[in-house]
Amino acid sequence: MQRLVKRYPVLLALVAQLGAALLIAALIYLAAQLSSWRPTGLAAALLQGLLAASLGRWLGLSRWWWWLNLAFVPALLLASGAALPSWVFLAGFALLLLLNWNSLGERVPLYLTGVRTRQRLAELLARQPAGFRFIDLGCGPGGSLLSLARQFPRAQFVGVETAPLSFAIAWLRALGQANCRIRYENLWRTDLSHFDVAYCFLSPAPMADLWVKALKEMPAGSWLISNSFEVPGVPADQRVELHDWRQSLLLLWRMPGANRSLKSVASDG
Repeated sequence: MQRLVKRYPVLLALVAQLGAALLIAALIYLAAQLSSWRPTGLAAALLQGLLAASLGRWLGLSRWWWWLNLAFVPALLLASGAALPSWVFLAGFALLLLLNWNSLGERVPLYLTGVRTRQRLAELLARQPAGFRFIDLGCGPGGSLLSLARQFPRAQFVGVETAPLSFAIAWLRALGQANCRIRYENLWRTDLSHFDVAYCFLSPAPMADLWVKALKEMPAGSWLISNSFEVPGVPADQRVELHDWRQSLLLLWRMPGANRSLKSVASDG
């Protein structure tokens, strides 16, 4: 079940929505047969949302899915009754597309690195030489990358991103940060040979191919760090529990050779 949750959270959310809708429909039908009580449309939608959110948590979806499942049907109901111009829905779709463009070809949705993860990354990077080179493979809006760049002014930070809106936001935010650059670049076309640490928060789908790429390109002693997603069949050298609400962890693989400069910090997790 946990593997299914990581690979297909949207599918499980859909199952929760459909299951809740069927149960609510059955309850409304029984109520109509046994009494004169009729729930309003909004009340039925709220009840369906509450049930869908609870089913989603029972299926193993993370907490932030609880709010999405709760609000989905009520939001649809409210939007359908509102006098909104058609361009609003088109604009909403375009916004989602621009933020998640790379999920179509690269199977990588937008995941945002949390504050706790940033803190642990900073602790790990503090054990690197002062002028280390760090790359974020899929930096999104660039918040985490810029936070780390400010903490380590002597190091060099690069973020690559192909979702147009995410890239534009990250690029604009990085203009005043001399040691941070944002590239509109596919991670598969990014040369990893110049970096000491490569960080990613992708999805299960590309991890096997990324591991092959890292082995071919990254220098000996460098580190590949993945937020939550494992390389199939390749145990991580170190695992750092983050103790956050997502129950996520950092997985660290050292490229063959050199000393494990991150070991003492990672083992503390």
